[in-house]
Amino acid sequence: MTGRRRPGRDRGSFTAEFAVGLPALMVLMFAALALVGAVTTKGRCVDAAREGAVAAGRDEPAEPAAARVAPPGAEITTFVDADTVTVTVRTRIEFLGGRLLAITVHSTAVAAREPQAIGTMP
Repeated sequence: MTGRRRPGRDRGSFTAEFAVGLPALMVLMFAALALVGAVTTKGRCVDAAREGAVAAGRDEPAEPAAARVAPPGAEITTFVDADTVTVTVRTRIEFLGGRLLAITVHSTAVAAREPQAIGTMP
């Protein structure tokens, strides 16, 4: 019989498959955690830019309003036009202490200036 297997012939195959599969699983898990962190930070930047733009549209300081919601260490910039206010929130996300990967996440929000604010700001 040629199709018959001898016992003990595939011994250790689970260990070899596990040794190859475990690092791949760890890389996949790290990538998933990094993606979740990046999406969460992007959401915080969107919220912070929106808060800052709404505050600046009401003739209030944009930076403190945006900083309450923004991720720690985020850079907040405000541009005031004749009828609109643009707020940009930018932050850098570092994975494994910045040694492996670092990305920059940013968001911009635009709000109309309130009529009473148009007369007071340049």
